[in-house]
Amino acid sequence: MIIGIDPDTNKSGVAIKDDLGIELKTLKFFELFDLLKGNATRIRKVRIEASWLIKSNWHKKVKGSAAVNARIGNHTGSNHETGRKIVEMCQYLKIPYDEVKPLKKIWKGPDKKITHEELSRMVPNLPNRTNSEQRDACLLIL
Repeated sequence: MIIGIDPDTNKSGVAIKDDLGIELKTLKFFELFDLLKGNATRIRKVRIEASWLIKSNWHKKVKGSAAVNARIGNHTGSNHETGRKIVEMCQYLKIPYDEVKPLKKIWKGPDKKITHEELSRMVPNLPNRTNSEQRDACLLIL
């Protein structure tokens, strides 16, 4: 079993690849802990999107106010901390993991993120709908 995780403060995108195929989920922090703990002996690797590895991660909106830019920075920092805690979770559970720099955004969706249609051409039997976090997590395990 290989698990890809796109960390988020509310619900992280999770992709699970095993002998049965690929399953996509969004899980709260402790739901993710339960998943990892319950499958620790079956998991070969967890791949975590580690945006904190990017040296420059400044998300300033050109026409945004200082308050808007501060809110963006706060959210980005919260996501980074969630990801670091997921790394700590894997260490605690003795599950092998990789911290993966975010993949290049070369897709057709907003902000060059992958669309459901693009992912469904690569992965058969996807659910009818997926969100951005699930798709990003899935890219980590392909």
